[in-house]
Amino acid sequence: MAYDKSIWFHAASLGEYEQGLPVMEKMKKKYPNHRIVLSFFSPSGYEIRKNNTVADVTVYLPLDTKKNAKKFIELVRPDMVFFIKYEYWPNYLKELKEKQIRTFLISGIFRENQLFFKWYGGFYRKALDTFDYFFVQNSTSKELLLRLGKSNVLVSGDTRFDRVVSILEKDNSLDYISEFKNNILTVVIGSSWPKDESILVDFINTTKHKVKFIIAPHNIKAEQIQELKNNITKKVVLFSERENKNLDDYDVFIVDTIGILTKIYSYADIAYVGGGFGNPGVHNILEPATFGIPIVIGPNFSHFSEATALVNTEGCLSISNSEELTETFVTLIQNEDIRHEKGHICGTFVQMNKGATEKILSYILTENPKNIQ
Repeated sequence: MAYDKSIWFHAASLGEYEQGLPVMEKMKKKYPNHRIVLSFFSPSGYEIRKNNTVADVTVYLPLDTKKNAKKFIELVRPDMVFFIKYEYWPNYLKELKEKQIRTFLISGIFRENQLFFKWYGGFYRKALDTFDYFFVQNSTSKELLLRLGKSNVLVSGDTRFDRVVSILEKDNSLDYISEFKNNILTVVIGSSWPKDESILVDFINTTKHKVKFIIAPHNIKAEQIQELKNNITKKVVLFSERENKNLDDYDVFIVDTIGILTKIYSYADIAYVGGGFGNPGVHNILEPATFGIPIVIGPNFSHFSEATALVNTEGCLSISNSEELTETFVTLIQNEDIRHEKGHICGTFVQMNKGATEKILSYILTENPKNIQ
């Protein structure tokens, strides 16, 4: 198919891509004659998602210079542009404004300590003048924009909830995980770092409960995977070694590959999400939450609103040391009622926060200029 026009989405990295994905998918269906162009700033985001199925073209965004902005926009010829969460490229935005191309911020989030709200932030405030509309995650963000005189703002929520809700509609089955689990209570440890693993391994090695563990480390370098395996005294099998093995004989399954953690969460009875012992903090908890399972995390989560909300409602449990981890795991393993109660809190939280994509699409399609077909 030959495309004359495009719809351009820009994501800083993988997290922003996940937030933009529900809107990308809807726009692709609504405007089949438009090319979907996806740009990344982060090399890691690009490398992991360069072969995605939603965008027709996936690229790095060239540095924010006047020359690059002019050339890129002339090549892409977008009818609409979506910047995701908190991406502000002044030269690109200025060029889009001059060409009268509709530009939106989706899943935006604003905080008082950002440069826009400082007395010396005039240059950055000018960048905000270029947006046609702001779709923000919370009322605080809207209030901050209103202080700057921006009334073109709607609290639509976080589109990541729509993405994780859609996971439930997909086939999440993995035969080898079913064989490994073998109907035994299973703890899935996702995106773990060495600081997480140091206390988790102690529990794995010493627990007398009938429970299996699946570990999907954040870093899958061979030497780190081997070190993790060597530290575990129970029977361990790696994803890369699973062929021709009776997987139900093993106690621990280490995932030394990427791209399957979401499906694996569907087999969890309890999830531990890593990153909470480092900075900036815990990784994505919404994927396990959508499956309605209790979640355990480390102490650093305050920068993430969904983690804070779920800790406050006690669907997610924060631990600070090995003693707390042991106490929390033992309670969840032994008490099915508590496990189901906390899992229900997590699943309900995701369901109650879905709908951001529809709010965004409703506005854009209602206000859609006639030349977008």
